[in-house]
Formats: sequence, structure tokens, C-alpha cells
Amino acid sequence: MEAAQYPAHWEADVVLSDGGTAHVRPIRPADADRLRSFYSRLSAESIYFRFFGPRPRLSDREITWFTNVDYVDRVALIATIGTEMVGVIRYDRIEPGEAEVAFLVEDAHQGRGVASVLLEHLAATARERGIARFVADVLPANQKMMAVLKQVGYTAQSSFADGVVRMTLDLTPTETAQEVTASREHRAESRSIERLLSPGSVAVVGAGREPGGVGQTVLRNLLGADFTGPVYPVHREVRAVAGVRAYPSVTDIDGEVDLAVLAVPADGVIDVVKECAEKGVRGLIVVSSGFGETGPEGRARQDEMVRIARAYGLRVVGPNCLGVANTDPSVRLNATLAATLPERGRVGFFSQSGALGTALLQRVAQRGMGISSFVSAGNRADVSGNDLLQYWEEDPRTDVILLYLESLGNPRKFARLARRISRRKPIVVVKSGGTTQGVPTGHAAPVLGLPDTALSALFEQAGVIRVDDLIQQFDVAQLLAYQPLPAGPRVGLVGNSDAMALLAADACVRVGLEPRPPVNLGARAGAAEFGAALASVLPDVDAVVAIYMPPIPGNAEEVGAELLRVSRGCGKPVLAIFEGKIGMLGELRVGATPERGSIPSYTAPEEAVRALAHVVRHARWLEQPAGVPEEIEGVDTGAARSLVLAALGDAPAEMDASRLLACYGVEVWPSETVTSPQEAVDAATGLGWPVVLKAAGSEAAKRAGTVRLGLSGPDGVRDAYADLTRQLEPEAVLTVQRMAPQPAVPTVAGVMEDLAFGAVVSFGLGEITARLLRDEAYRLAPLTREDAAALVRSPRAAPLLLGEYGYPPVAVEALEDLLIRLGRLADDLPEVARLTLDPVLVGESGVTVLGARVVLRSHEGPRPDGGPRRLG
Repeated sequence: MEAAQYPAHWEADVVLSDGGTAHVRPIRPADADRLRSFYSRLSAESIYFRFFGPRPRLSDREITWFTNVDYVDRVALIATIGTEMVGVIRYDRIEPGEAEVAFLVEDAHQGRGVASVLLEHLAATARERGIARFVADVLPANQKMMAVLKQVGYTAQSSFADGVVRMTLDLTPTETAQEVTASREHRAESRSIERLLSPGSVAVVGAGREPGGVGQTVLRNLLGADFTGPVYPVHREVRAVAGVRAYPSVTDIDGEVDLAVLAVPADGVIDVVKECAEKGVRGLIVVSSGFGETGPEGRARQDEMVRIARAYGLRVVGPNCLGVANTDPSVRLNATLAATLPERGRVGFFSQSGALGTALLQRVAQRGMGISSFVSAGNRADVSGNDLLQYWEEDPRTDVILLYLESLGNPRKFARLARRISRRKPIVVVKSGGTTQGVPTGHAAPVLGLPDTALSALFEQAGVIRVDDLIQQFDVAQLLAYQPLPAGPRVGLVGNSDAMALLAADACVRVGLEPRPPVNLGARAGAAEFGAALASVLPDVDAVVAIYMPPIPGNAEEVGAELLRVSRGCGKPVLAIFEGKIGMLGELRVGATPERGSIPSYTAPEEAVRALAHVVRHARWLEQPAGVPEEIEGVDTGAARSLVLAALGDAPAEMDASRLLACYGVEVWPSETVTSPQEAVDAATGLGWPVVLKAAGSEAAKRAGTVRLGLSGPDGVRDAYADLTRQLEPEAVLTVQRMAPQPAVPTVAGVMEDLAFGAVVSFGLGEITARLLRDEAYRLAPLTREDAAALVRSPRAAPLLLGEYGYPPVAVEALEDLLIRLGRLADDLPEVARLTLDPVLVGESGVTVLGARVVLRSHEGPRPDGGPRRLG
């Protein structure tokens, strides 16, 4: 059997628990020799535990049996590193919903999480094939296998008979199983990045003698930062570079190599990657260009590089990147092209752009902000921002995370990670409009179907602080890194410049903060006056902006020291506009390097206030409960899936939206299409008076004047029919529907399956002005109760639902419940490409869905963040 006989998503690159990588795929007949070699490396104990007795070798018949499976009733997955098999797991169906499972892992790779990741993937495969339970017979002494089966998170039962423990696993996904998977993913990906940022040794491949060369620049920066481990230049011809002994190849290096920086021409990178794999290198930084950013040929080269690297257990930063840096005193790594590296600080910085990297590091250094670590991912062929989030979440030296992104590789995973991490460490993102580097290997395409407001909504939902540019990012970061969060929007203003204080007050009002009357100390105010004023203002506000702008150079050092003294331990953020200086320079710094309590300084009041506003909104988000998607009554997912699969063909298709929505407890008011006045009267009589007559087509319905309301008798229906057909066209198709309760506010709700985001729920008001302005809000499905409440209140016209401007308050909770049900439907059914509910009338006592349309599209495999762990 060939690989094409199983779904493509059954193959995956995975990260193991120690940070290395492996490839998981179904076994094939061509793996016979690979299986023999694998079996020959097993210990007698491993064989005994698997087969309950000695078995020195497998017979040819057994090899054929194990490598030839039907991918339905008999499935086997293997884990490979390089060309070698290191683990295998299989199931054999024994009953319609039950299969026997067994696995083996090579002794040298036991303890690396190979068995657990294989079990995750096989369980997902089994569910696709209609298997609900695994059973496994285990010898009592085989504690490792029993631990793997118990710790996967599925409901497990065990019994003992005839000297064997029979374990039964219910494969129904549980919250515990999902938590176990996420936790293992987190630890593995964090460890894989730690191996890149904390290497014990570094090789620089392509480090030549030419001044200004890329390889030599990286080498000199490594040496200049005083890296704590050995550094090995690699050059085919020279004996030494920068006074350090050089080696002709990576494999000739006589010591271990943890990290290799590749600065060779693009067409030579693949050969060097193979050398690194042979040497046992753990990570690669590819600063070379000439890959995905250059076109199809470069993209193919990039894909092959990543395939080889992952196959042999290596993670890759780049290509076309600036490099990585770690300011930890025990590492002191500057494997970048930037000679200027910021000092040690509390901020982790990820940049997708290699070209911007040098300028970014210079800006950070100029501000005196400091970083914990820095990664420039370039084309982001492997290591991405999501990987760094996993690492920085656990890094005790990082308090704030900065991301400069040109595209989101896996937005669903980003949202899941960010939502969790933002509650511990703030994430500040600059998202540019696109990328010139092509779609990264193993990552989803840039978002195509949704407006930029949807991306902002995703960030907002996850608690991410999105800013417009890099200047704002640094402004916000230095406040978050060194000052406490504000408890509210009240802002005190203390300064010696009345004009600057008024500018700050105006800026506060514009961004929604609440300034108190400025305290003007006069141009000649010194340290004592500033300290007393700050102390008097602090008790009654949530934050203070201090402005020190003397007309002639003054006693800045004394004023800075007094501001630090008074603010220390107050639990409220203090910002400064300090003598035109930006960052935390000298007078406003705690300690030799910036530490908690250092006061960030800005060049203009607007910059300080804008940064404070972002932080106030983040603090408000933290006060909201995290929330989890709740159980919903009246949901029949099985029936909904059956309806979808029955209606779906090879091409996009439509189906009866009312039947699908009924599976989720949503009623669509019935309507009848009519083609004559008498049909309209008959339909009205059957549906019940009063009725509405309206245009049937979605495009015609958008035109003004295509609805006639409150028709209470046959004559009114006939007159309305004649009027609408004259207005539209003689062959116009009209529908009759019972009149909904009034008064009510028209709204529009829907879901769509975006290629990058996955399932997204949208909401907006149905008024013509709101439609024209695209006054819509978005959230990623499924929705928590808090998500639904925020979604309802996000459109600019939302006050019309909340009893403002003379409108009566409506049943907002019923609307939120409807959106939660839509989110559940969208999350359950990736085949639903688009579902639109239009209009949804929200009245005083409930919601009425008057129209619904659904479009289906085939969908194979899990969503980008669904299913078992995988890279990408």
C-alpha cells in the first residue's frame, strides 16, 4: 500500500519532551528493513514486555504482517529520527468500536516522550475510524507502559487476570486529556527554544576572514559578548578566523556542538544541515538569504532544509534572519548580525523581520530598556512566535513579551497561548500589513477572508496589547516591565511646565483616561517640591505623570532620585517626561541595570499618556474572569454532523439552515416563497396573521423598501405584492413570514471558517448605516459567556441594544446565548464555511431569527490547532 491510501494529516513533525524533533507517520510496506533494524536495537527487556516472552528476531512473515496494514481496522504509526525508526504503535480492531493497542520505543529514546506523542496521534486516528476504546494487555512489571496509558488523560480502567493487567482507555476527548496534551506541548516547545537560546557551544559555519562578512560578523559578535562556551569557526580553507582556530567542517570539530549559525550561500545550506545532523547539533540559525523570499525555487530549498532538520531532531531559526541573543550572565549569547546588543532586562523580543532587527535592537539599547532574549525569525520556516511564547511563559527572567509580526502562522494556537500567558505576562504586538517572505513552511496562509478589525478582535479576546508601531511598542513595554499595573483610569499630573501639563491632560481625555487638575510647581521647582507634590497626589489617583522640563539645565539627578524614593513601593505606576530624555537614563533607574521600580521616561506627554492608556485597558482585561466555554442544553452534535455530511459533496453546497440550527437549539421562523398574490394570501393564512412580505433574494433584500410589514388581511397582502413586483420586476420572487414581535432591534450574526483563523463568530446591527460602515465585531469560536458579552457590546452601534438614545432595552442575554450556540456550532463543524443569520430581531423578551443561509465546504483533518500535537 502507498502513502496516498491514508489521509495526509496523519503525518506530522512533532517536538519531543527534551526539545528534539521527530516525524510521525503511518507505517508502509517499504519500512520492512527499517523495522528489522529497529528491532535489532531493542533490549531483551523491551522485547519481553512487548511480546510477553523472548523473541530474538521477527520472522519475515511477522515483518510483512506488521508493515502491511489497511489504515482502517489495522493502523500502525512510527516515529522516525533521520532515517531510523525509534518507536512504533499500532491498533487492531477487535470489535466495531474497540481496538487492541500496543507500542514499542527504542531503549535509547525512552523517556523522551515518544510513546505519549504516538499514543496521541493513534487515538486521533482511531476516532476518525470509528473506534471509541483502546484495550491493552500489560505485564505488571511494565510500569512504563502503564504510566503512558494512565497519564494520557483519557478515562482509564484496569483489571487483573491470568497474570496480565488489562487496561481500557475511553478515547472520548476530555478536558483532562486536552490539558495533558497542551501541557506536554508547552514543555516540549519551551525546551526546544531553551536549547537554542542557552547552548553550551556554538559553531559559525561560513566565518571567513573578509571584514564585514556575514559569518565573521556573527563570530565577532559572539566573541565580543563574551559567550560563556566554546566558539568554533568553520571554514573550508582557513586555519583561523579572528584569532580562533577554524575547522574545515562541522563534523571535524573535536567537541560537542549545540548550536550552529549558518552563513553560507543558499545552495550550500542543505549540505551543511546534513553535516550538522551527523554531528548531533541541536539547533540551527540560518542567517543566509536566498530562500522563500526569492520565489518558488527558494521556497522549495527552504522546505527541504526544514524537512531534513526536523527529521534529525533540529529546530531552525530563519532563514534570512538576524539571529538570536540571550543576555543571561551565565550564557551571554549574541549570535546576531547586530553589534549593539541591549543590556540585560526583563523584556523578551521576537521579530519576524530580519531587516528591521538591527534597528530594533539599537532603539531598545538607546532607551536603556534592556532585554532578556531576542529572536529574529526571518522567513519563520520553523521556529515561530508561538514557540517563543511557550518559552517566555516559563522564563523567570522575562516579564514582558514583545512581538513584531508580519503574518500569523497559526492564529488559533496563538490565541490559545496568548489568552493563557497574558494573565501572567503582558504581550505587546505590532502586526504589520503583510510579508514579502512568502508563506512560512508548515504555517497557514495570511488571513484572507477577514478584515483587519477581526485580527484586532482576536488580540483583544486573548488579552494581547496591539499597538500601531514600534515606538508605541517600546513605550508600552518599558512601562509594563518596570512599573506596577494601574487600578483604574485616574491620572495625577505633577510638573514644572504648565503647557506640558495641559497637553498631558488633553491627551488623557482623548484616550479615555480621567486626569485630575495638574499640579504646577513652577519652572524653578527642585527635588523637594517634586517629592512633596508626588506624595500628595498619589493617594487619590491610579497613576501619575511627572513632568520635569526646567528652562535651563537643572538638578535632574536630585529630582530623579526623589521621584524614585517617593514612588518606591507605592503600588501605582509613575511615568515621567524628563528633560527630553527617553527610556530610563541615569536619574530614573533603580540599580546598575533597569529593575522593577525604574521610572520610564518619554519625550512628549502624548507618548506617555498613550502608553498608560494601553496598560489601563490591559489591567481592566485582567480583572475579567477568564471564563471557559460552557455546556449548552439542547445541542445534538451527532445529528448536525450527519446532516452536514449528507448534504456535502465535492463542491461547496448549501443545505437547509433551519434544520442545522435546530440541532443547536436555534429556531428559524418559517417562511414560504410565493410567486403570485393568491399564493401570498394562502401562505399568510397558513403561517398566521399579521405577516411580512419581502424580497426573497439576499441581494434584493439589501435594497431599501423591499419589505412590507404588519399586513393583517388578504387585501393588504395583495396590494403589497403588486407594489413590490412593480418596484423590483414582474418575475420577482417574494417570501411571506409571520410578523415578529415589535419593537425590536434588527441585528446580523454569523460564523465563517477562515483558512487561517478557523471558526470565527461575527455580529453587527442590521441597520443600513451599520451595514454600510461594516460596523461588525468578531470573536474566535467557541465563545465563553464573557466573549459573547464583549461581542454584543463591541460594535459602535451597540448602545441601541442597551437602552440608550431613547431605545428600549432588549433581551441582550438571549442574544448572547444565541451567539454562544453559533460559536459551538462553528467549533463543532469545520465544514460550515459560512452561516449567516439575517435578520435577527432582538426584542424585549427574546430573539427571533427570521432568515438563515449556510454554505458548506469539505474539510479534511483537524483545524490548525486541533488534533494531536504537531509542529506548525
